[in-house]
Amino acid sequence: MKIYTRTGDQGTTGLFGGERVSKDNKRLIAYGTLDELNSVLGVLMLNLAPELEAHTSLQMVQRDLFALGAVLATPPGRAGKLEQRLTHPTWPVQEMEADIDRLTAMTGPMTHFVLPGGCPGSAHGHWARTVCRRAEREVVTLSASVPVPVEVIVYLNRLSDWLFALARAANAQAGVEDVKWLP
Repeated sequence: MKIYTRTGDQGTTGLFGGERVSKDNKRLIAYGTLDELNSVLGVLMLNLAPELEAHTSLQMVQRDLFALGAVLATPPGRAGKLEQRLTHPTWPVQEMEADIDRLTAMTGPMTHFVLPGGCPGSAHGHWARTVCRRAEREVVTLSASVPVPVEVIVYLNRLSDWLFALARAANAQAGVEDVKWLP
C-alpha cells in the first residue's frame, strides 16, 4: 500500500464510512489536534525521567487518543463499537485521577500560578497540556454541531489536569522549582 493516495489533493478527506469532507471541517480540526497531541506526548516521553513512572501511562494515553480520534472521525450512526471503546479506555479516568494525586504528593502545595518551564520534562509537559486544552476546546466546538460522546471531553479535561501535575512533578523530581508567576 502506498503512503500517498492523491485523494486529498483537492482539499478533502474521507471520514470512516466513506463520506468526504473539507480538510478544514471541525471534525478534522478536532481529531487532527488529537494527532498533534499524540506527537507531543512522544516528545514528552523523551524528556521525562524514568523515576516519574509515567512512560507506561503516556503510552496508554497515546492508544486512547487514537481511539478518540477514530470516534471523532466517524459520522453519527456509524460509530458502533467505537463508542463502546470510550467506556473502556486503556487508561480509565479514575486511574488518571489517582495518578494526579500521586504526582501532586511529589510537588507539595501550589502557592502561585505556575509558568511553563523549569526542566525539559516540565516544559514539554506544559506544552502537551496546552495542546490537550486546545484539543478539548475544539472537541467542545465540534459537539455544538454534531453529537460527541461526553466521555471524549471528560477524558481530555482530566488528561490536561494530569499533564499539569506531571509537569510539576518533573520539576520536583529534577530538583528544580516551578517557575512562579509573580504579577
